[in-house]
Amino acid sequence: MSRFLISCGGTGGHLAPGIALAEGLHARGHETRLLISEKKVDARLVEKYPALTFLRVPGSPFGWSPRILLRCLGSQFRGVRFCLQLARTWRPDVIVGFGGFTSAPAVLAGRLLGIPVALHEANRVPGRAVRTLGRFARRVYLPPGIELRSVPAGATRHVGLPVRHEVQRTDQVAARIALGLEPDCPVLAILGGSQGSTPLNDWVHACLPSLGRAGIQVYCVTGLGKGEGSATRIESNGSPVRAVFVPFSDRIPEVLSAADLVVSRAGAGTLTELVRCGTPAILVPFPQAADDHQAANAAWFVREGGGMVVPQGELARLETAVREVIADARRREEYRANLQRMDQADHLGALLRDLEELTTGRRQDGVLALA
Repeated sequence: MSRFLISCGGTGGHLAPGIALAEGLHARGHETRLLISEKKVDARLVEKYPALTFLRVPGSPFGWSPRILLRCLGSQFRGVRFCLQLARTWRPDVIVGFGGFTSAPAVLAGRLLGIPVALHEANRVPGRAVRTLGRFARRVYLPPGIELRSVPAGATRHVGLPVRHEVQRTDQVAARIALGLEPDCPVLAILGGSQGSTPLNDWVHACLPSLGRAGIQVYCVTGLGKGEGSATRIESNGSPVRAVFVPFSDRIPEVLSAADLVVSRAGAGTLTELVRCGTPAILVPFPQAADDHQAANAAWFVREGGGMVVPQGELARLETAVREVIADARRREEYRANLQRMDQADHLGALLRDLEELTTGRRQDGVLALA
């Protein structure tokens, strides 16, 4: 049995794969502790996992403005001190970071104490944390086809994002009923990422009457602090159409199973869950994402045939695109078939096997086989 310290807080895109990895490690008899941030989204998501041990590490996002930069540096210093103390007392065999501002303190603590470090990057453009800290890592897991010159020779492994066990497609009618939707009307889900999206929220509110007249139900996750929960019922040609707004959802498998189509940001975690549940999507990449990584993620998703992209600057044509895709059953079936093809590799199993080999110190040949 080995011990793994997993740093994965800050956003749902970091936290969800950290939970998936911890669940997989526990199933194989290992111990884990997960480092999360002090954000509300972290606190809400971890409520579902009482069997896992979560620890809040000091930290705040990086920024170039003097106030944000000073706050970041101060919190990172406190985070390193926290991680050093934890690593000395709990003595993990490996430290795993999923990027973001919570990873740096854990990686630096591992470097100072001689503990092997592994980093996972799911975006098609690696983030600042992985680019900077990758030189200190024994393993850097990158999406297939992506390379980082700063990573030591032999450290790179190509493996996708692990997905939580619960993220599986379920019966569509049952999922709709569970979410308070009508079972027989098409559903459009709106996902703005773990932080929510004000432009997407504004768009769906503006289009709600016309979507309702077209018989399209809406389930919108607005984001914490960007709207309270509400439900609206509209009559469309004599049939009830519902629109449900929730600030946060820990029922993503049901949301994706209920939906005929998703309008979403293009974070790597969201795309992985769309693939797993086989739900077509129209992606609206966040234009201010670091290094424009969401545009790169979306381009890959479209190239693989999982859906289409509408840039945020072209939201005026989004409703037409939504109505066309929902009305075209053959097109949605093609998207779903492509998504099923994209979901063939066992990324979690590959990651677990490689991490176990890292703890034993066995030499690798540089190739990570995906079963």
